Amino acid sequence: MKLIRSFVLREKRDVFLSVLFGFLAGMGAVALFANSGYLISRAAIEPPLYVLTVTIALLKLFSFTRGLSRYGERLYSHRATFTMLSSVRTHFFRQIAPLAPRITHRFQSGDLLSRIVGDVESLQNYFLRVFYPPVVMAAVFTATIAFTVFFSPAAAALLVGGVLLAGWILPAIYRGRQQRASAGIREARGKLSTDAAEFFYGYQDLKLFQKLDDKEEELLEAADSYVGKQRKAAGSRLAGLTWNQSTAFLISWLVLVTGVVMTANGTLDGIYLAMLMMISLTVFENAVPMAQYPSYAEESRQAAARLDEAIEEEQQEQPQRSGTALKRADVPIRFDAVQFTYPGEVRPVIKDVSFTLPAGSRTAVVGASGSGKSTLAQLMLGIYLPEQGTVSYGNVSTGALDETTIWPHVNAQLQEQHFFAATVRDNLFAEEADDADLQQVLEQVRLGYLSLDTLLEERAANLSGGERRRLGTARLLLRQKPVWILDEPAASVDAATAAEVGAEIEHASAGSTFFLISHDLSGLEAMDQILVMEEGRLVESGTYQELMRRQGSFYQMKLVEAEVVA
Repeated sequence: MKLIRSFVLREKRDVFLSVLFGFLAGMGAVALFANSGYLISRAAIEPPLYVLTVTIALLKLFSFTRGLSRYGERLYSHRATFTMLSSVRTHFFRQIAPLAPRITHRFQSGDLLSRIVGDVESLQNYFLRVFYPPVVMAAVFTATIAFTVFFSPAAAALLVGGVLLAGWILPAIYRGRQQRASAGIREARGKLSTDAAEFFYGYQDLKLFQKLDDKEEELLEAADSYVGKQRKAAGSRLAGLTWNQSTAFLISWLVLVTGVVMTANGTLDGIYLAMLMMISLTVFENAVPMAQYPSYAEESRQAAARLDEAIEEEQQEQPQRSGTALKRADVPIRFDAVQFTYPGEVRPVIKDVSFTLPAGSRTAVVGASGSGKSTLAQLMLGIYLPEQGTVSYGNVSTGALDETTIWPHVNAQLQEQHFFAATVRDNLFAEEADDADLQQVLEQVRLGYLSLDTLLEERAANLSGGERRRLGTARLLLRQKPVWILDEPAASVDAATAAEVGAEIEHASAGSTFFLISHDLSGLEAMDQILVMEEGRLVESGTYQELMRRQGSFYQMKLVEAEVVA
């Protein structure tokens, strides 16, 4: 909340003007009705004409002041709110963007989307319904009570008691209830968003395995839970408003009764009785927003906390980087006694791994699924930092580098690739290349039958798995980089096409540092070295011929492959 408050205070000019105009609008309303009450009473005793003239003129002045001030208050308060909201969105995006490759391990996509959209949107209520109302209410009540005490200290005392009860005590009571309700709503919304995302992503599989009805029932239960919690919170908010209004009417009746008694006793001039009554009825309009204060205050606090949680926990888990820029990547890449465990897990996926990729060398990593091969690529890209040991480019460790300065030097094709709902041309990410170059690279990856204007569906759902892999490869062929990191580039591709595309990759990457992760053990004879991973450990390394002579793990893997192929 401190950060959100700082964003509000940055707009100090608009904040000051909105509070000023809010105060003038509130006082304009009080003055308007007070003057009306006084005019009614004064007119009943046939005063001089000039008194009525002045009073009516003031009535018009206060009406104009109230309307103009309310417009100014709306203008500046909403401008401050939208500017603050824009600053929050920008700040949150800048904080979360560098964490994007890692944060998805901690938060499910639906929950993360709920935080980015829903929680940020909730903060628009902070200034309008949390920061602003108590300030304006305190200012208006202070001025009104100071005016009222001149005519009736007893009525002023009742107004003090009323503002304490309606403006502070009742909201404090309801805030405890709202804390519990708001927390439940946030959790329910996050779960609903997660369940909805999983339902749509897995719709086809749910249909195939006849689990659609079960998942749909779970989704409906999550929706009912969310709606129920919202209804309960709305009921609590309405109860607070009811008690707030009841307090205002009670105080107004007490002011009326007190005024009548004082008038009967001769301690109050009866001409002011209607004025005091109208003041008490009007001034409590400024306390009405305080009925909703607990709900919006807790909603804003919970939203800010969830946004902070998404950023701070990940930043605390990730070691601090010094932010040095990588100048060149055509240098040896070294792993020195590296150990790494994914956040939130106990089992290390990389254990005491050391090897060197000489500049311009070609290296293949093989091993069973889950042996840590893909994690090596993510460590090399600086997406994660090792918890022990170092990964370095030349003499500079990735911990001393800004990871975003590594990526421009690298052609990387990881297991998960994203394709946008756009044309093939847009998804090739090569704005400087002309259409002829783009069409040529599609031919190289055997996708020449695709038009550059072919519109891809979300996540390229209208392409096969092999086509998506080859389209990802096409992106790399358009870039000339000193380091290539490929994670199963031939996955879901038939053997003949894989061999043809592999030849194109080999030609394009000639002279570059080449790092290949593969389950396919064929075609590795030309590699400068082969690394064999087992359960997170590097158990063998050497050339193809060396590993075959040792008859160790790699040799056994080749025997198994030969039996399967046979």
